[in-house]
Amino acid sequence: MGIPNRSGRRPGGWRRLLVAGSLAVLAGCASTTTKHGHQFTDNDLQQVQTGMTQDAVRMALGTPDTQSTVSGGNAYYYISSTTKQQAFFLPDEVDRRVVAVYFTKIGTVERVAHYGMKDGQVVNFAKGETQAHIRDRNFIQKFFRGVGPKAKIGDD
Repeated sequence: MGIPNRSGRRPGGWRRLLVAGSLAVLAGCASTTTKHGHQFTDNDLQQVQTGMTQDAVRMALGTPDTQSTVSGGNAYYYISSTTKQQAFFLPDEVDRRVVAVYFTKIGTVERVAHYGMKDGQVVNFAKGETQAHIRDRNFIQKFFRGVGPKAKIGDD
């Protein structure tokens, strides 16, 4: 704190107010990143092993967001998304991931896939497969409609 001048005020009061106001304005312009859904680490996904039961998968990963019947077996789908929002603009979804756990006809884990977008294509990150090789391609594509600027997903 400074020594009061002739008017009885301390110098620097306006400067502090100006700095505080500038910081408040800049804080309002910062972007905010928000993650929704199931956020899995590699360790989480490594818990799911071939041969596990559906109940064991639910214990390890939680309740799936949705499930489906594909090629005679079941599949659990866990979905996550990342959005960014700049100041007062609407949030923009920049990433979406789908973890699919495929089960055999008898209800044990056959395999696990980790889908996402890369260069405008749906890709299984676990194997590097593109959408043409994905068994439940049409169903998976629906999860990625409208994601990011390169979300055009057409038929090959």
